[in-house]
Amino acid sequence: MPHTVRPAQKNFEPRNPDWEATVRGSFARQGVMGLIGAELAALAPGHCEIRLPFRADLTQQHGYFHAGMTATIVDSAGGYAGLTLMPAGAEVLSVEFKLNLLAPADGEYLIAEGLVLKSGKNLVITRGEVYAVKNGHATHCATMQQTLMTMHPKKEK
Repeated sequence: MPHTVRPAQKNFEPRNPDWEATVRGSFARQGVMGLIGAELAALAPGHCEIRLPFRADLTQQHGYFHAGMTATIVDSAGGYAGLTLMPAGAEVLSVEFKLNLLAPADGEYLIAEGLVLKSGKNLVITRGEVYAVKNGHATHCATMQQTLMTMHPKKEK
C-alpha cells in the first residue's frame, strides 16, 4: 500500500491564479530533480510532495538513501509548497533550513512533504517531513523547518 501524506492543514488562498502551472514549470526546469529522478507527486496550495525512487547511485556506504538526497527533496518540497502561495511572477529561494535525520532512509522510495506554516509578503516558513517507504510501510526518517524568501519581480523604471 503506497504511503499517502496528509494534505495541508490550513486553507491557504493562492495569490497567483496560475500557481499550479508556475510550480510545475519551475520543477521541470530544476535540473537536480531530473538528475536524481525525483517526481512531483502531489500539489495543493501550501502543500507539495516529491517522490524519489530508489537507485543505488543515490545511496551512502550502508545502502540507505544518502542524507544529501533526503535534504535535496525536502528542501524542494518546502520551496514548492511556498511557491504555490507567492504572487504571479515571483520566484522562491531557500535562505535557511534545519534538518533532523530521525532514522535511516531505507526504502523503495522516499516521499518528502512540504507544508507552509506561515506565508508572508517576503518570508515563508515551511515544515518538511520525509518518509522512507519499504514493503508498504512508511518510516518517518527526517523532519525540516525552513525559511524561504519571495523573490519579487523587478519593477521597470
